[in-house]
Amino acid sequence: MTLAATSAPSAGDLVQSVDWAAIAPPTIAAVVALVVLVADLFVPKERKQLLGWGAIAGLVASIITLVPLRKGDRTTFCLTTDPDACSYTADHFTLVIQFLVLGGALLTALLSLHDTKERLPAGEFWFLLLSSAAGAALLPASRDLATLVVALEVASLPAFALVGLKRGDRMSGEAALKFFLSSVTATAVMLLGVSFVYASTGTLHLTEIAQSLDDVPARLETLAKAGVALTLVGFAFKTAAAPFHFWVPDTYVGAPLPIAAYLSVVGKAVGFTGLVLVTVVAFPTYADVWGPALAVLAALTMTVGNVAALRQAPTRAWSAVRLLAWSSVAQAGYLLVPIAAAAYSGDDQIGATVAYALMYAVVNLGAFAVAALVARTYPLNRISDYRGLYTSRPGAALVMGFFLLCLAGLPPGIIGLFAKVTVFSAAVDAGLGWLAVVMGVNVVIALYYYLQWTAVLFRPAEGAPTRQPAPAPVTVAIAVTAVAGVVLSGYPQLVLRFAADSLF
Repeated sequence: MTLAATSAPSAGDLVQSVDWAAIAPPTIAAVVALVVLVADLFVPKERKQLLGWGAIAGLVASIITLVPLRKGDRTTFCLTTDPDACSYTADHFTLVIQFLVLGGALLTALLSLHDTKERLPAGEFWFLLLSSAAGAALLPASRDLATLVVALEVASLPAFALVGLKRGDRMSGEAALKFFLSSVTATAVMLLGVSFVYASTGTLHLTEIAQSLDDVPARLETLAKAGVALTLVGFAFKTAAAPFHFWVPDTYVGAPLPIAAYLSVVGKAVGFTGLVLVTVVAFPTYADVWGPALAVLAALTMTVGNVAALRQAPTRAWSAVRLLAWSSVAQAGYLLVPIAAAAYSGDDQIGATVAYALMYAVVNLGAFAVAALVARTYPLNRISDYRGLYTSRPGAALVMGFFLLCLAGLPPGIIGLFAKVTVFSAAVDAGLGWLAVVMGVNVVIALYYYLQWTAVLFRPAEGAPTRQPAPAPVTVAIAVTAVAGVVLSGYPQLVLRFAADSLF
């Protein structure tokens, strides 16, 4: 296979074999996406649900192919002139994030089976979801800027269409347009930054960029710093860090509910993974630039998200999805803290971000799964619609209360508490005491709206409780996330040890 390089070595230097086992997880998802798209032409309408089960089987197969890679020592698409300069690396960090995004896509698929049967075009939906999942699984393995940008766009472009897939729905169309415009702006800024970095270093491989930035000619130093700054701004858009978060609430509310769940977990994981790779792997030389910038962004993001959620919490007519959207912005601020801390105390702090991301993925997907169940009875999905949920669905109410307490960091949601303590410790260890104080204040603020929503679940309903039959896939998604949350709360060291093994 011929591999493009940033310099101009001989043709023999660019020829190498491909490690198909290493690239299997994103490849299987991409191949199944194409198969589903073609099969949609031949499957009769009454049997379209088979496409969904095929997509689920493909995601399960992608997750299974992670098992042979568990040693985390596989690389491919490496330059023969420099074996350490690889475009694809399946290390522990890659495998953990691939498990997170593919697992998140799998749970999204379970939540979507009923919607594709009744309201969404099945073939297009499953093709777009699998394509986005393939890009999301490719991104953590990317070790050059070209592959990183391509993977990011493969993950993002199908998501625009997924948000606007509710045909004839004005809110869905507006959400897709806002999401598209903000993401295109982010991509343009990021590509400009990448071009500046390439012009300064003459390479696109992250490890070679790190070496080149140590000795940039004086005449190119300003260009290099501008490239680093613009690249970080582009990823700040993708991670919904304030002040680049404005697209989040309307996008989540306008999107199909399973896609809002997907964006809140997989979309966020993609953005943060890219941010970790460019800061810790490619730009450690400029840690004195991006470290303080990310610390300020973390403080601003968690504050904006929590204050916005706090403002709407008393008005229970507001959408529960909108409240989860603002909560997602606040959680993004917490996720930024260990990355900023890595600038001061080394990349061992990245494990705290991975631990928090794993916890957040489980409980947030679980909360959206319960929201999908409530939406069958109350399509507007307002906070007031959850009143009396314990009377009509005691299991769902208990699980939802558990998820909200995990997000708040309160017992019995021990995994949420441990994740927050881990992030808090990362800030303290890095000497960012002021950021730890800001985080502590924000955690207290968030208690108000999380506990208020939890209390609504157990208050008596004003009328006779309504109950619609729960689709089996939605019930499975709720059960899987609930069991995972309980197990991790009982044994939080599993996540912490798993995260510690995910370092580069």
